[in-house]
Amino acid sequence: MNIDLKKRIITSIILMLILIVMFINNYILLYCLIIMSIFTWLEAAALITKICYTKIMRIFFLLLSLSYISLFSFISFALISSMGTKLLMMFTLLICVCSDIGGLTFGKIFKGKKLTKLSPNKTISGSVGSFIFSLFFMLIFILLNLIELNFTITLYVLATSMFCQIGDIFISYMKRKANVKDTGNILPGHGGLLDRVDGILFAVPLSIFVFYLLSI
Repeated sequence: MNIDLKKRIITSIILMLILIVMFINNYILLYCLIIMSIFTWLEAAALITKICYTKIMRIFFLLLSLSYISLFSFISFALISSMGTKLLMMFTLLICVCSDIGGLTFGKIFKGKKLTKLSPNKTISGSVGSFIFSLFFMLIFILLNLIELNFTITLYVLATSMFCQIGDIFISYMKRKANVKDTGNILPGHGGLLDRVDGILFAVPLSIFVFYLLSI
């Protein structure tokens, strides 16, 4: 096992422990979301600064990204701190994780045709894997009687995986435009914080919005 992989595994375990504590304690949740928002925006701002060459565009996208990340943090805090939506938030985050794992696993094994020119490393097989792993995780929740199988929840899972993939592709495109490999180096073995939450940033607000639309 190489050093980078060891760092990646150790960092992942620490992040999972932090996430568990965040779901248990609302004060820690708030502090962690504030810290995460600051570092995520700073990394996004660095990309925007390299990509946008005019001052007006730079200011516009800096403010837009700040507003979006702040909205994400507010929604996350509201969902996790409420007992009524805590399970939904946990379910959503785990779908995002499964979507990433499925995309990486299928992409490495099957390779094949590229999904889009915006992110050359993304393949159609990887995208299919993301959906399959997400649906498989949904079945686990169903078997545990945590959710019921219906059209709404199935569409929600597919939408979450799709938004997660779009977020990943979008940030990958920004990194290519800025000519950087990672958005930062705060997470050993992973890169920047934005590298890890890119899909989640898109999936959480958008998929929750879709869920409430379907529930009307």
